[in-house]
Amino acid sequence: MTTPTPARIRVLIADDHALVREGLRYVLDADPLIEVVAEASNGRVAVELALEHRPDVVVLDITMPEETGLKAAARVRELLPAAKVLLLSMHDQGEYVREGVRIGTHGYLLKDSAGEELRAAIRAVHAGGTFFSPAVVRRLAAAEAVPEHSPALQLELLTPRERAVLGGVARGLTNKAIAAELGISRRTVEAHRESLMRKLQIHSVAGLTRFALEAGIVEAG
Repeated sequence: MTTPTPARIRVLIADDHALVREGLRYVLDADPLIEVVAEASNGRVAVELALEHRPDVVVLDITMPEETGLKAAARVRELLPAAKVLLLSMHDQGEYVREGVRIGTHGYLLKDSAGEELRAAIRAVHAGGTFFSPAVVRRLAAAEAVPEHSPALQLELLTPRERAVLGGVARGLTNKAIAAELGISRRTVEAHRESLMRKLQIHSVAGLTRFALEAGIVEAG
């Protein structure tokens, strides 16, 4: 009796650099059980192609134009809950790692990982597990050593720009003043403010100011 051939793992890869995408495809094509079904150059297109091709695993670079990998990951998790999401990055910054975990992604791999590690990560998340690069595991372990609701750990949820906006709010600046200080639009400030309030679950200026003081973002004056 002939043993049936296992179904191939259908993968979508997204990176804004064509050479990187070519390298990822080359690495994945080496595994006969993995099939690259689509490639995207930014997060927006990645989501569109994911809806079209319904891949088993979506591999997203974190820093892409138009829509970042984190935003695309959140949308994929919402629109295609059965798909597994694996993040790729050059860095193991805590805010990115923890935001990826908060979104519900299934793994975080550094771009300097070996090809076999990427293939292993895809197989692991497809099988229902998770996969994090060793450096990322160390970062998560260090974070877990901090009390769950401590300001230091909550601060890891925020991007650098959100921290800057939080600092402005705590200093009593208006959205317009924060926008001028950071060189961004007032609407962008409002978006960052809404995001950081959602992440911290704090919805008052007084609460944000208290948190900023406890976290050491601003000093009591």
